[in-house]
Amino acid sequence: MQSNERVPASTYEEVLNRASSFLEDRGISSHLAQWVLKECNNWSLTDWMRIRKQNMPVEEQVSFEKAVQELSAGKPAQYVVGHEWFYGNKFKVTPDTLIPRPETEEWFARCLKTLSSRSLTVLDIGTGTGVLAVSHKLSRPQDKVLGVDISQGALEVAQSNAMALGADIDFILSDLTGSIDCKVDLVLSNPPYISEEEQEVMDWHVIEYEPGLALFAEENGLQVYRRLSAELPSIMSENGQIFLEIGYLQGEKVSSLFREVFPTSKIAIWRDISGNDRVVHIDINPKKEG
Repeated sequence: MQSNERVPASTYEEVLNRASSFLEDRGISSHLAQWVLKECNNWSLTDWMRIRKQNMPVEEQVSFEKAVQELSAGKPAQYVVGHEWFYGNKFKVTPDTLIPRPETEEWFARCLKTLSSRSLTVLDIGTGTGVLAVSHKLSRPQDKVLGVDISQGALEVAQSNAMALGADIDFILSDLTGSIDCKVDLVLSNPPYISEEEQEVMDWHVIEYEPGLALFAEENGLQVYRRLSAELPSIMSENGQIFLEIGYLQGEKVSSLFREVFPTSKIAIWRDISGNDRVVHIDINPKKEG
């Protein structure tokens, strides 16, 4: 990319084409350049078709080329623009939070379809950006929603997202359920579940830029599930449900942990669109009515 001095007049399309080639030459998807340009300007595809032949203001060009440099260094595009989309809404993301994944959105949508219409008390454990808590509250305004996280930085991001989207949620600084003093009907959680040994096969961009506190867990990635299996029985209502995102090799082990503490429950492993184990669903009282 060019230096910031004497930037030549160029159309948006010309600047984008240069940026795309620049990234492609460095083994990075050229599509990221267009995504960043569109997201930074809040453009639809129609907007892009209308404006692409217009000259790009120099200050905007300089700013965009700085973003492309960050992409070329491996910084995730969502951190470059400062947001990601989840369940139809834009959520702020920072290095204090994981980037929301489509796999999480997929199981969340399925989860909503299993719930009765009665009002529930919902707990999102390890809320991060707040995507699960906020999306749940927006989908089911009759529910009381709590979000907990051990990271103050993550909670500030979650609170910002809730305020921006008009979701009334209680966010609490807590190590798992330690600060929860009420019964809950529904637990949603995407906890850290990657073992340290798996770092060797992970995308280096994830390790370099996303918070390790939200990624890695001891005991081959099972530590948090083991703690939750010990903590949740005391706060779950008798007809409660638990949805836990898991690693693709953890389905049976996590199911076994919860089968021990909820012996009459119905436990199912949900697979994602790629066919990998993605969620353990614990229905504490499968014979309940309504």
